[in-house]
Formats: sequence, structure tokens, C-alpha cells
Amino acid sequence: MLKEVFNKPLKWSAMKNLIFKEVDDLIIGSLGIVAFISFFVGGVVSIQTALNLTNPLIPRNLIGFATRQSVILEFAPTFISIIMAGKVGSFITSSIGTMRVTEQIDALEVMGVNSLNYLVFPKIIALLLYPFVIGISMFLGILGGWMAGVYGGFTSSDEFIQGLQMDFIPFHIAYAFIKTMIFALLLATIPSYHGYFMKGGALEVGKASTVSFVWTSVSIILANYILTQLLLSK
Repeated sequence: MLKEVFNKPLKWSAMKNLIFKEVDDLIIGSLGIVAFISFFVGGVVSIQTALNLTNPLIPRNLIGFATRQSVILEFAPTFISIIMAGKVGSFITSSIGTMRVTEQIDALEVMGVNSLNYLVFPKIIALLLYPFVIGISMFLGILGGWMAGVYGGFTSSDEFIQGLQMDFIPFHIAYAFIKTMIFALLLATIPSYHGYFMKGGALEVGKASTVSFVWTSVSIILANYILTQLLLSK
């Protein structure tokens, strides 16, 4: 399928508008839910860490450290990607599946248009901006953790920031964005595959969306395990 996506590309003048539309639907349209979830989950991580530090000898700056590690390494790249598999993945499958059911894809083929390039390529290009979404998620997750920790009375601002800076490994940021790029490819291709090759009527569109969400989520979790082993294990 991927080989066919890059064959017989559409003219740039037409492709440009399709890409901008996909960026609006898939990236900008997802910022609200990503921002909301990231902020409050970051706060929850901070509070739970603080409540588990029952020994008075343990420094309170560990709250900031734990929040940073949780958000950057796992929550932002992986947890948000699974949420996006539900939102973006289902949208991609249902939109392409509806075109298949209503024979719009067949009409594109009759007109000599490479339907895979027309439908899937703009989604892949749009999701190259997905690391931008994850970067916002990281920032808001840590901000939510800081606000919950400081205004909840669990730690001071100086201690939290000290924890954020403690034992910081820059490669962890690179690791998170490498994972994000792989997840972006999975988010663009697996739902597109299930939508493009589905058969049946309107009822099957819903089933295809569910199946694509399951397989995208499973693929993200497996890729997360493999990439963690490859990039972080010594």
C-alpha cells in the first residue's frame, strides 16, 4: 500500500489544499483535547507522587523529577498517541470508509487519479507535525504538575523546578520524539488501510473504525516496547 501511496502523485496545487485540510482536521482539531488531558494528568502525577512520599527524609524535589520523567518518557508520546488513535484514527477510517461505501474512491480511479495518493499521502504529511502536538503535551503536563504541586501545598516552586532540572538526560527528549515520529506513521497508515480496504455498507464503516483503533493501539504499544528496548537499554 505504501508504495502505491507515493506513485503517480497529484499536482502540487491540488495536493497543497488537501494537506492544509488534513493539518486542520488531524493536528489543529486535536489540540484542545490533548491540552486538556495533558494538563490534568500532569497534575494527577504530581499529586500522586507527593502523596506517596510519606518519609520526611525524602526530598520534595522528587515530585518535579517524577513528573518530568513520567510526562516526557511515557505519558506524552505514548498515552496521548493511544488517545489520538481513538480520535484521529477513527476519523481517518470512517472518512475513507464512507468514500469507499459511496463509491467515491471508484470514481477517483475512473478519472485516472491515484486514490491512495489522493487520500493517504496528505494524512502522512499532516502527521509529520504530530511532534508539535506532543511538545505541547509535554509542556502542559509539566505545567499542570507544577500548579498541582505548588498550589496544592505539596511542594514549593523552587523545589519543583529543582526536581525538573535534577539528573536531566537530553537524550530522553530525542527518545520521546523518535517514538512520536514512528507513532505518527502508524496513526496515518493503519487507519487508512482499514478504511480503504473495507467492504460492506454503513454498518461496516463503524466496525472498521473500531478494528482500526484496536490495531493502531496494539501497534503503538508494541512499537513503544521495541523502541524502548533499542534506545534506552544498555
